[in-house]
Amino acid sequence: MTSSIRRSRRTVTRAAIALAITAGTTAALTGPASAHPVAGTVTVAPLVKGLYQSSYSERNNVLWTTSAVGRPPVVASALLKVDPKTLKVKQTVTPPVTDAATGALEAVYGVAVDDEHNTVWTTNTRNNTVAVYSQRTGEHLATLPNVGHAREIVVDERHDTVWASAFTDGSLVAFDSKTLKEKQRITVTGSGPTGLVVNERTGTAYAADLNGDQVIEVTAKSATPRLIPAGDGPISIALSKNGRTAYTANQTGGDLSVIDLRKGLVTKSVATGAGALSVADDDRTGNVVVVNRTAATATVVDPGKGTVVRTVTTGANPNHVTVTNGTAYVVDKSGAGADGADQIHSFRVTR
Repeated sequence: MTSSIRRSRRTVTRAAIALAITAGTTAALTGPASAHPVAGTVTVAPLVKGLYQSSYSERNNVLWTTSAVGRPPVVASALLKVDPKTLKVKQTVTPPVTDAATGALEAVYGVAVDDEHNTVWTTNTRNNTVAVYSQRTGEHLATLPNVGHAREIVVDERHDTVWASAFTDGSLVAFDSKTLKEKQRITVTGSGPTGLVVNERTGTAYAADLNGDQVIEVTAKSATPRLIPAGDGPISIALSKNGRTAYTANQTGGDLSVIDLRKGLVTKSVATGAGALSVADDDRTGNVVVVNRTAATATVVDPGKGTVVRTVTTGANPNHVTVTNGTAYVVDKSGAGADGADQIHSFRVTR
């Protein structure tokens, strides 16, 4: 169950991070509508306003998605349990209130499931925290502090570890998934870690460093990180099934980098589209999917050949992709659904 920047560009990329968090300032969440096929190959369904990320639970056969709307105080946010086949919402979980006077919520952004402990973890970016919920009941179990601008989160079930990226701290923070206690913190001065992935076989964690145009590698046996060159503005990262290759979606470059982790170098760069923002691998085919926010597309890439297999048009501002069982799930921030709801798209990685 697998999941140094040039000074002239630092302001641009950090602004892009802020844009991704503040996009969509309308206040109310909306309800789901029925999924419908598009061009015979893509299924689309509106969910709610303010979609950010998704994560698949094999144990429960559901997708967990996050949403948050507007600038602080954020009063509309939800953790949704979605049927991966029908794309209908099965349960809506509202995060706890953090300020009774304003109604501000502990808004959720990043998400990852822990099927071993039947929990779901979120990053609460505005609050500089991460949170843990029960997958069974939706109960809020804990809020864990001191993760500056917590962006993404990934679960290593085999080693009972959950990693979170602290963008403004330049840190990767590890928590014990059983005790919910912080157990490790690795800081790379000047870095801006964003996307995360973990090799559960080895326990090695990898982060895309948006500031440094590199990948930060942290092994289970060393607290000293290894820094591996990546593309221009890496913001999301995935691993091949065998764990030997990393893939980064490069926001500034609009491309995918294929990185040989043993050699520590980029072996291929594949243009995917403007604003490449999220990447996920497909264990079944070995292909990877990149969503391109500015281009409003999802690109399927054969990383071995370094070629584009297929380009899928999505709603405006696709924000995140999850691939499971050969199907890609893309959430957008298009506002194209009823009452301005954002959408989820599903399509087979191969036709």
